[in-house]
Parts: sequence; structure tokens; C-alpha cells
Amino acid sequence: MRTFIIIWFGQLISTIGSQMTNFAISIWVWELTHSVTAMAWVGLASQLPRIALSLYAGVLVDRYPRKYLMILGNCVTALSTMVLGILFWLEVLQIWHIYLTAAVNSGFRLLQGLSYSTSVAMLVPPNQYSRATSMNSTFNYGSSIMAPALAGALYPLIGLTGIIVIDLATFSFAIVTLITQPIPQPSTTETEPSPSESFWQRFSYGIRYLLNHRGLTTLLLIRLLFKFLHDLGRVLLRPMILARTDNNTTVLGWIHSAAGIAGVLSATILSTRGAPTQKLKALFSGMMGAGIFKVILGLGQVPWIWLVAQFGSSLNFPLMNSSHATIWLNEVNPKAQGRVFSVRSLSMQLTSAVGVALAGPLADQVFEPAMMEGGSLTPLLGTIFGTREGAGMALLYVLCSVGLLLVGISGQFVCRRWETVLGWERY
Repeated sequence: MRTFIIIWFGQLISTIGSQMTNFAISIWVWELTHSVTAMAWVGLASQLPRIALSLYAGVLVDRYPRKYLMILGNCVTALSTMVLGILFWLEVLQIWHIYLTAAVNSGFRLLQGLSYSTSVAMLVPPNQYSRATSMNSTFNYGSSIMAPALAGALYPLIGLTGIIVIDLATFSFAIVTLITQPIPQPSTTETEPSPSESFWQRFSYGIRYLLNHRGLTTLLLIRLLFKFLHDLGRVLLRPMILARTDNNTTVLGWIHSAAGIAGVLSATILSTRGAPTQKLKALFSGMMGAGIFKVILGLGQVPWIWLVAQFGSSLNFPLMNSSHATIWLNEVNPKAQGRVFSVRSLSMQLTSAVGVALAGPLADQVFEPAMMEGGSLTPLLGTIFGTREGAGMALLYVLCSVGLLLVGISGQFVCRRWETVLGWERY
């Protein structure tokens, strides 16, 4: 575990820097455009390269040293982020630069992230999978404790350029930990891609693997529906809070910090006390819990309700993600995980991209006008959500959150009803 912990810590520090940059960029885009669609396009720009590269990235990860792929991913991402900072410093930064940088960064982050996730099985013993996957949950949640608050406070003082300088320092730290630590490669077996295989054979291996595993396919479909609803709602959160607080970045930062504290608390409990043995129950309970608290967040109109609801929602995600990741680590041969996990990643990215692409037009063109004074939904729902800017986003956010609750309930029923057919008895 020692090598894993060192690499994990380096990636955690780097993620804090990246989250600071992402938070600052979202504020800059909202101040410039006041458009949910513009903010959604930043997310969509980061999704498209991942969709194009997901399956081929899996082939690369299974064939080439994962350590060097992780270093490459970090270095290229750091370089493109540095270019963004220079453009801001020169006062020539435009929104299309943000889209382009997001696209470049996401492609190499995919390569780095897939190399890291498939290295877990080589760095820790099977009885430590749950602990390792729980620790990985702190990447996003741990960084969310400090990053939004720091970025919100530092943005008026040092601007986007200064925050990017901090980000580059954290990249350097992560790269040093990768250079100094050994990362084993899987031994050559029949599951390793052969040099004589065609590109399509390598490309389609993960698809064929999943089609022969009904349990994983069913689990993936349920998770994709959850992902679609979650990411559609996720795009709305920042503009919804900014709109309802007159661009109060401090409140927004504290809400993200509440999510980070809850996520780290939950991940720490899972890491120290161990994950539940009933993985499927934990997974779907997490989905239902997240949905309930997100409904409360969407209905709330004051900061303390948002803080409590965000905290409660985020408590569920480490439990859900750890259970989900542990099942996949146990079910998929480590030598084939790059290609199989890349299929899963591609499916997630496609689903997320659809949700992100729909969020902006639905919010800006349908729900926001319908919930303004004189809007078509104001007589029915105006007393619940209000009629100010952000009310339509709140309504759409609640609808997505109710969907998350229903996905969790349905998934629990399907997997328990067909557990013998799907091979889920031990979960």
C-alpha cells in the first residue's frame, strides 16, 4: 500500500490545484455571459475528446507502461493550462480559448486517469480494493473542501493567472511522485493485446467482454441512467446558486466545500472501518440518498438549506462509487481492465455529454422563461420555486433529482429480482 498511498497523495494535491482552476474559470465564464449554455459548453468541450479517445486509450493503457502514460498526461495538461494562464495575463483570453483548453486537458486527463485506475489492482492486494477505491473518492471531495474557498477568495486578488500558477505547482508535485515510484505492469497473458491484432480487434475487445457478462452490462445501464440525470443537474448547480445570490462566489464556494467535507468524511469512514459487504445494496442506497438530498437542495432558496442538502447528498457518493468500483475490480481480469474500463468510460462520457448538452438549452430556453413573471409554469409552481432568475433552473434540478431517487429504487429491484441470472449472489 505504501507506493499506492504516495502516488495517491500526489494525485490528490494535483487535483486540488485543478479544481481551483476549474472553479475560477466557471466564475469568469458566468461573469462574461450569464448563460447556462456557455457554462455547459465548457463541460461539453471537455467531454468530446474523451468520447473520441476512450476505447483507444484502453488499448494504450493495456499495451504501454502505465507509469509513463500517467506522467505524459500530467505534463501535457500542465502545459495547456500554462498557455491559458499566459493568455489571461496578456488580457487576450476569449471563451473559445477556454473550450479549446478544456478539450486538450480532458483528452490527456482521460489517459492519465485510466492509467491510474487500472494500476490500483497492481499496487494493492484484493482485500484492500475497497479501501483503495474509498481513498480515491477523496480526489474530488478532498479538493472540494479547499479549492472552491481558496479560488473564490484568491480570484479577485491574483486573477486566473495566479490560480493557474498554483495549479502548475501542484502538477509538478504529482509528476515527481510518479517519477520516483514504481508502478508494476501486468504479466503477459492471453488477455494482453497482441501486436498482430487489428485496431478493431483491440477496439472491440472490451465491448465483447461486457456482452458476455450480463451482470456488468445491466449494472452499467443502470449507472448510465443515473449519470445522465446527475450530470444534467450538475451543470445547473453553479449558475443556479450564482443567480439566486446575485453572484455571491463566497456562498458558492462554501457549498462546494460542504460537499468536499461530506465526501472526505464518508470516504474516511469507508477507508478506516471498511466498506459494506453488500455492495449492490450500498450502491443503490447511495443513489437514493443522493436523490433525496438533491431534491431538498433544489427546493431550498436560502444558503443554509443548500449547505445542509449538499452535505447530505455528498455523503452518499463515496459509498456508491466505492461499491461500484469494487465490483468492477473483482469482476474484470486486471490484464484486460484497460480495454474494459475504457468501454465503461466511453459509455459514461457519451451519456454525460448528452446530459450536459441538454442542460443549457433546457434551462435558458424552456424552464427559465416558464418560471419568470408571466411564465407558463408560474401560476402552478411559482409559490414553490419563486419567479426570480434561477427559479427555472431549480425546477429542472429537482426533476433530475427525483429521477436519481427512482433510478436507485429501480436498480435495487432489478438486481435483486434477477440476482441469480445476473450472477450477483455474492454482492
